Amino acid sequence: MNPLQQLQALGQSPWHDNISRDQLESGELARMVAAGDITGLTSNPTIFQQAISGSDDYDASIRAHAQRGVGAEEIFYALASEDIQAAADIFRPVYDRSAGGDGFVSLEISPRLAHETEASVREALHLWQRVARPNLMIKIPATRPGLAAITATIRAGVNVNVTLIFSLQRYAEVMDAYMSGLEERLAAGEDVSGVASVASFFVSRLDTLADARLDELASTEPGVAKLKGGTAIANARLAYVLFHETTSGQRWAALAAAGGRVQRPLWASTSTKNPQYRDVLYVEALIGADTVNTMPPNTLQAFKQHGHAKETITAGTDAARAHMAKLADLDIDMVAVTDKLEADGVAAFAQSFEDLLAVIEQRSRSLHPARA
Repeated sequence: MNPLQQLQALGQSPWHDNISRDQLESGELARMVAAGDITGLTSNPTIFQQAISGSDDYDASIRAHAQRGVGAEEIFYALASEDIQAAADIFRPVYDRSAGGDGFVSLEISPRLAHETEASVREALHLWQRVARPNLMIKIPATRPGLAAITATIRAGVNVNVTLIFSLQRYAEVMDAYMSGLEERLAAGEDVSGVASVASFFVSRLDTLADARLDELASTEPGVAKLKGGTAIANARLAYVLFHETTSGQRWAALAAAGGRVQRPLWASTSTKNPQYRDVLYVEALIGADTVNTMPPNTLQAFKQHGHAKETITAGTDAARAHMAKLADLDIDMVAVTDKLEADGVAAFAQSFEDLLAVIEQRSRSLHPARA
């Protein structure tokens, strides 16, 4: 087995954090799935922005939709739905083979709705019905308004990928939102066994911010340099502890007895931003059962070529706590750091979405002059 397949033997699902029409039409994605390298796929507004603006692969579809007179946002969701449906069909054998435990493809609600609960739920249900694939996951950001949207969407029987989680406190609230949705289904006499969810805990971005703060302190605080590159891994490992504490409790036991599926932690943003760090740092350090790691193409290929697969997520839990305590001693406020990361993440996806709609509008006008 190659390292990606070894991950699966250890209980972790390697997902591909990328999608493009070229991957779908060339057969590249199907080959990766058939080879057993990946068992799921995630997308986000930035990924679609890069795919659509960076090629002419979508032009025929854009022209066809533009001729119908629809706006740029509707054209985008038509294009995205086509891609997500095709990808979901490619992963369907994985979904069937795992009895609905894996093989998921994620599509995100509009970033414009990150702070609107009811509108988020409406869009999640609309996209679920539009794509119409059982192995679809709807991505909802873990903002405070998003928490209630997560509960309502799970209550409706829709699979959810909760995205943009940075803090342990918010992660606890996300798990609560998921369990609340399942409990509401049970109270209504509905089945919970067919509902799946992952909680996407963002990793490398935390080091980017924490390392910058440590650099600021380096001249006055001896020894802080050795803390660099360790905050994100420590945070994720403590999240895994929290996951096990939650799924070992009586509340989860009741849901599991009714057929509930654990909401697996998903490690996102796992490409290495600092070139001084090992290119597979955020994969090798976070391997464990009942988890997912979604990797962009370069990280995925790097891990396949020279990654080391062994259980690491439970290693160094005490060291992780000590690392976070040292940051607190240095007056590095992790609440402020993670709040900023959440706000920046929502803003970045929103900007990518607006840039994407501008590209689609420009393409629509050039491909269908009557629209101009």
